[in-house]
This record gives sequence, C-alpha cells and structure tokens, in this order.
Amino acid sequence: MLALLRRPLSKLNLVETLPYLGLDIEEEAEEYVRVEFNPNRPDFSSEWGIARALNGLLGFETGAPRYQVGRSGVAVKVDESVLDVRPFFVGAVVKNVELDDESIRQLMAMQDDLDNGLGRRRSKVSTGLHNLDAVKPPFTYKAVPPSFEFTPLGQGRKMSMTEVLRDVETGQKFGHILKDFSKYPVIVDREGTVLSFPPVVNGEATRVSTETRNMFIDITATDGKAAEDVLAVLLAALADQGAQLESIEVNYPSSRSVTPNLASTKMNVEQSYINGLLGLNLSQEEFTECLKRSRLGVEQVNETITVEVPRYRSDILHPVDIVEEVEIGYNVVNLTPTFPASTDVGRLSSRLSALDAARKVLIGLGLIEVMNYSLISREMLVSMKGGAELSRELRVENPKSGEHEYLRGSLIASLLSTLSKNIHEEYPQKIFEIGKVFYRGEDGEPREEYRVAVALAHAEANYTEAKSYLASFLKQLLGAECVTVPSDYPVYALGRAAEIQVDSKDTGGIGEIAPAVLDGYSLRVPVSAFELRIEAILKV
Repeated sequence: MLALLRRPLSKLNLVETLPYLGLDIEEEAEEYVRVEFNPNRPDFSSEWGIARALNGLLGFETGAPRYQVGRSGVAVKVDESVLDVRPFFVGAVVKNVELDDESIRQLMAMQDDLDNGLGRRRSKVSTGLHNLDAVKPPFTYKAVPPSFEFTPLGQGRKMSMTEVLRDVETGQKFGHILKDFSKYPVIVDREGTVLSFPPVVNGEATRVSTETRNMFIDITATDGKAAEDVLAVLLAALADQGAQLESIEVNYPSSRSVTPNLASTKMNVEQSYINGLLGLNLSQEEFTECLKRSRLGVEQVNETITVEVPRYRSDILHPVDIVEEVEIGYNVVNLTPTFPASTDVGRLSSRLSALDAARKVLIGLGLIEVMNYSLISREMLVSMKGGAELSRELRVENPKSGEHEYLRGSLIASLLSTLSKNIHEEYPQKIFEIGKVFYRGEDGEPREEYRVAVALAHAEANYTEAKSYLASFLKQLLGAECVTVPSDYPVYALGRAAEIQVDSKDTGGIGEIAPAVLDGYSLRVPVSAFELRIEAILKV
C-alpha cells in the first residue's frame, strides 16, 4: 500500500488516515494492515483503489483519474442460444501486466468481492480473468448441452457440464443459478478452447499466473449496467497498477457494442444544499479543493457545481452523495462540533408514551416482541388477501427485491412470516408487534397508522385463547371492556373471526388463521391472532 502512494508516508500515519475514508481497521501487524470496507465502495475492494483515494485525501494526487483505452481488435460473438440464460457480455483486454503472487491474490480477492457484492453472489454478475496468450480470438459466447466437456480450473481432466455442477466445489456452490435451464453458457475461442463456464468456473487453459502478461476479462450478467460497473472497478485497479487497457467488440444477434466505456458522468449540485447539510460556509475554491481531494472532477463552480464522477464510482447516485464526498475531502477532523442553541431536554411524545405503555402490558402478559420490515413480498400479500385484487395496495416503484415489493397493510402478515421462519423452534410461540401499516385513504392518497398485533402458535391455539389475551390487554392498558361481534376476514377461518369494538367503535379484528393462509406460510400448527388500530383505541 505505502509503495502505491505518490509521496512517502509512515505506517503510523497510514493507519491514522484510513478511517477518514470510511475504512475500519480490523487488524494491524508488522507486515500488513487489514481493513474492512463498506460494500457501497466497491473500488475499495483492492489496495489500488484504497491508495487512489488516499492519494487524493492527502493531497498527493487530486482530481478525477483519466484512463486511456486503446482498441485491441478482439471480438466476441454472443450467440442467440445464450440470450435466455445470461444475455449481457462486457469485457476488455489488459496488456503489459506485471503479476506476482501477491497481486494475483489481490486480483482474485477483488474479483470475489465484486461478484459477491455488485454481482449478488454471481447471480447478477460474474467475472472471469484469463491469460489472453493461451487462447486465440475471436471468442464465442454460447449455450451448450449438459454433455459438453472441458477441463475446469483446478481439475486434471475433462468433465461434462453435469459433472462440473455435481462434483466441483464452485459447481455445487453456484450451480443453483442455472437450475432452470437445459443448456449452459460457455465462452470458447476460435479453436473451441473453453475460457469460462460462467457463472461457475473458468477453464484450466486460461489460468492466470505470474508469467501472464496479457489478460482477457469477461463479465457475463443478467444486468448490463451492473456488469459495466464491475468492469470499471477492475480496469481502474489494473490501470493504476500500470497496465494498458484496450477495448473489445461485442456482437449480438441484432446489435453491436464496444466495451469498456470509462467515460465520466456529470452531476449538478447546489452550493447552498452542500453547505446547508454540512453546516459550513465553503467558498468556490474550497468546494473545488474538497471535491478534487475526493478524486472527483469539477467542471463549473458558481451557485451550481458541476461535478465529474469517474466511471468506477457507481456508488454516487444522488446529490447527497456529493455532499459526503465534500465532507471527506474537507476531512471530518476539521469539522467543529457545536452545541445546540437550546438546553431543553427531549421526551417521548404522548403517542410514543402510549405505545410504550402498550408494549409493557403485552410483555407482562408473557408475549415476545418482534420487529419486521414495513415492506413485504407479493406472495405474502396474496396469501393474506386470499387472492383479492391488489390494485389498491401500495407498491414500491422499481423494487430492488421481490421480498420487499409492497408496503404492508397489516401486521398479521409480518407475524406469520416470523412464525414461518421459526417452525423448528419449540412451541408454544406467542409473539406481538407494534408498528406502522400503510393503506390508501378514501381519496386514494397513502395513509399510515400504528397498530398492535398478537399471534399465538401451538397445537391448541384457538379463538378463545386469543380473546383472553385481547381482553387482558384492553383491561390493563385502558380499563376498557372487550366486545367482539362475529364477522368475516380473508385471513381468518370462516365462522372463527370477529370484529373488535371499543366503545361501539370498530377497532380491529380477531380470529383463527385460515388453513389456506397457514399453508401459504408453511405453518404446521394452528395460529390465532388479533390486530388493533391502537391509535383509534387511544382516541376512544
């Protein structure tokens, strides 16, 4: 690391400076310093990326790095057969690399970190590094049958694709990604030599060693942008090592592209926005200096700052990210703490005090509190709604995961999810949650409110037990009597549910969870439950 810095720096100063980049010191030894980086900074997955940031923070080398990309003449044909399996391909040629055992170890560690992070454990993106001199371009990316044979990396014989998935460690670990396909992707050269079986394993023929001088990088993906993000991080690290970058041509059945594209992006941020969030009053010159120390470029500085973001910084998505970079460049040690203008001491609002009182009553009744996310999956919602129309449910725009697609409209769904993840634990299981639910008002606008819900799961769980807990809860919390009126709810069994009334006001529902709902959550014991609109009760 110290050798990568543009000016001399002692190990002591290095250790003292690293935390100001957001890195945690895990271990400090005579020969090395081990750090942990935040996954939102994939460029910190190698010492080259960390050194690049350190050079900026210390003022040794500032501004956005510039990377030159030549043309290699190497082409890759993407066959139509692979488009339904893993359709995106990006890559590059890297020449004049100088590798030793340590740099190879770091490259492989960086590759694993990127595949696990941005690549979502290779399901989204997987990377291959190859000895270019061992193969003959052009390359073909295609799908082959399970009987196709090649020699995988680290194996001493040819194996069929089926054998690789069954017998090779990486096949056992990542084979599930391809379980729904009858053919498997491979990258071969013009003579049929296999470079890679993505996302599982490389071929033995292109093993990278200390003798390797020219490399070919392949990245296959189900998300084209994520693949380009990974490639940019890899190439920036190799360029900082002194390698020469060259592009390749990727020919799809109906289009053509050239990768990599390392062009910077631009982002505009208001000076007042940055100063307001940081509590500073920086001048135009100070803004420029701070951003350049964070290895960003500055094209224009007036009321609106135009910031140049290098391609490897895929984590910069919003103006608030630029604010963070200004703060890093300013150096947090230079921030002056200030005391609040008021000496008043805060306290819980009346609403939170009442919710805290409800929590204590339920704990006193022997129930265990759980906390769940406010976002749930479509499957959970369908199970709860009994197949009813979901158009009025609040769905997240562009959800990142199917597990977090809708805002929950009931706490019961979350409690059943908790029980489903604990089916191997001892019964009875008696749990509760106090939290927010979300729904559309009569005007169609989103609303939110606090609710309390209880779920009882064991072989003898029934309506009577749930009502006894409900009655005790209302009596101890409010001194109110529990009144229930028979009613029907999709989540409860027919004839085993009721509306809860407090002072003649509808405040929730109680009942035994319907068998179909239990099946949807893979629950094997009866469950009884109730859910109350706690704020409505408090108003009554």
